[in-house]
Formats: sequence, structure tokens, C-alpha cells
Amino acid sequence: MIFESIAQSGHEQVVFCQSKDAGLKAIIAIHNSVLGPALGGLRMWPYKSEAEAVNDVLRLSRGMTYKAAVAGLNLGGGKAVIIGDPAKDKSEALFRAFGRFVNSLNGRYITAEDVGIDVNDMEYVLKETEFATGVHQVHGGSGDPSPFTAYGSLQGLMATLNAKFGNENVGKYSYAVQGVGHVGLEFVKLLREQDAKVFVTDINQDLVKVAVEQYGCEAVGLDEIYDVDADVYSPCALGGTVNASTLPRLKCKIICGAANNQLATDEIGVEVEKRGILYAPDYAVNAGGLMNVSLEIDGYNRERAMRMMRTIYYNLGKIFQIAKRDKIPTYLAADRMAEERINAIGRIKLPHMGSNGPRFLGRMRGNG
Repeated sequence: MIFESIAQSGHEQVVFCQSKDAGLKAIIAIHNSVLGPALGGLRMWPYKSEAEAVNDVLRLSRGMTYKAAVAGLNLGGGKAVIIGDPAKDKSEALFRAFGRFVNSLNGRYITAEDVGIDVNDMEYVLKETEFATGVHQVHGGSGDPSPFTAYGSLQGLMATLNAKFGNENVGKYSYAVQGVGHVGLEFVKLLREQDAKVFVTDINQDLVKVAVEQYGCEAVGLDEIYDVDADVYSPCALGGTVNASTLPRLKCKIICGAANNQLATDEIGVEVEKRGILYAPDYAVNAGGLMNVSLEIDGYNRERAMRMMRTIYYNLGKIFQIAKRDKIPTYLAADRMAEERINAIGRIKLPHMGSNGPRFLGRMRGNG
């Protein structure tokens, strides 16, 4: 059953981690490491069954392969899940046990924060392994990735405006932004800096208040956001908001936001195309967060991170070119771009050029 699943999804390795004393039940999935070590977040969730946890980690790790490939990073795709309630099952022992399992993979998998995990939990993981990113700035980490994800999303938006309207004038258009959490609020701030008309909604009314009072947005109801007469619909919270019931209500010409898994199904992606709406594939638009933490591997530099976000503009341009070239919807074009890069790099069979690992440090040379 499990081998059938991983053969179907193309995974290289799935590791089941158990520590009775620490109360740890975790799964680490490495989908593809052709481009480099598999980087992906750790999620802690009270899964109803082990099968649900396996499905989640397989799906999420595959998504990371595509995200890293389209972003132009030398990283593969991985993910980890801990089965447990983040509100009551966390402990130092739990995360240190997990860190030891990560360390045993010798850098094939690099972990980071995801749902249910915060920077304090990663501190414990870091005690047992260096293969952890998204750690606090005091450890040479990159801190909060939200501003980078938002800035990267703005680059993606500009490329999409250019493809649809032939210009990048953000302030000329109106936006329906769903979700003004960490990333959403930063995104709204960038839109308003260019005097764009912005409608917002969020389940948290305090955040809506900030968007209205500090940034001059217009608030609408949770369900009304789909009926707003805006040029761009920007999902920045939950996934699956572009679905069979919401799509007929959208009046936009572009869908571009920072949320993951925006299209409820692949069929919806085809329908979006038929309606003449240009969809900016989510994992290409919101790759800023991943780009940001990836820089921790070589030594973090904020200026380099901001320069890197600019590549999202060019990546979107390439996706739209592939869609036109192959006459396919943009969500498929993004997948194709990722697969083409993985296949091209995978075919490079160079002779061994020597190791960049330890240089036989214990040997005496030159005076013996």
C-alpha cells in the first residue's frame, strides 16, 4: 500500500520516526533531490488517522519539489509531519527527538517551520541538527519571511499585469484581497503604496480594522469578496477559494495572490482559462518565503534576499510563455517548467570533480 503510493507520487524516501519516551510519531518525506537537498517545513497536526498523515506529507513534499524548481533554487522537495496537537503535545524532548532523526539523514532533508510550529520549537530542533532553517535571527536565521513573500507576490503580480494588460502599473487597477494576516497585510501595504484601490476581508476583524484605518482599504464581508468588481482577485489566506461555487461570481481578469493551493481542482484551472481570466500559479507567486529561508544555507543576507525576489517576475513571464507555446492552462505550464528544469539538470552526468567536504584535516603535509 505505502510502496504503491510512493511509486505513484515518485517519492525517493519516506522515513517513519518513532520515540516512545518523547511521544514522537513523525513522518519525513523526500520527494525529489535531483536539484539538491530536500527543503520543506515541519507541520504538527492532530491527524485523525496515520493514513491521513501519510497522504498529507506525500502531497506537501511533492508540492515543494515543484516550488523549488520553478523558483530556480538548487533544492529538492521534502516535508515532515508530527502527529499531535500543537496546543498540548509539544515538549523539548519531542522536538529534540525529531531533530535527531533529521540529523540522521545527513543533510538530505532540511527542515523549517510550517503549520503548528514556531521559532521556539525550531530552537530545540537546532540543538540536535544544523539542518534546520527559519530559525531566529540570533542564530543567523532570516526571521519573519512574510515581508519577502509579500514582496515576491508583488513581483508576480507585476508580471501578470504585464501579460494581461501590457503594463505593470499596479496603482491603475483594483484588488479584492482575501485574508490580511502576516503576508496579506504586507501585500496590501505594498498595493496601497502605489495608490491602488483595495477591498479586504478576513475572519479576524481586528486585522480588517488595521487595513482600513492604517492603509485606507475598503472592508467587505467574508462572502462578498467574490462579488466585488475588482480587476484582480488576490487570495492570501486559505486554499481552494477558487472553486465551482465562487468562480462564476468572480468579476476579475486576473487571479494572483499569496495563498497556497488556490484552485480547488485541476478542472477549475481549465474553467478559469475558458473564462478569459489569467491565473498566476500560486507556488510560483508565493515562493519568496522559500527563497528567503534557502539563503540561510550559505549564510543569510537580506539584500541578496530582496534581489532574489525579483526573479519571481521573470519566472512568471516564462510560465506565461510556456502556456502560450504549448496551448495549455497556466497551472499546467508551471508544472511543465518545473519538470523541464528537473529533467535538464538530472541529465547532466559530469565526471566526479572532487569533494567539497572535509579536506583530510587530520593529515600532516609538506614537512614529513
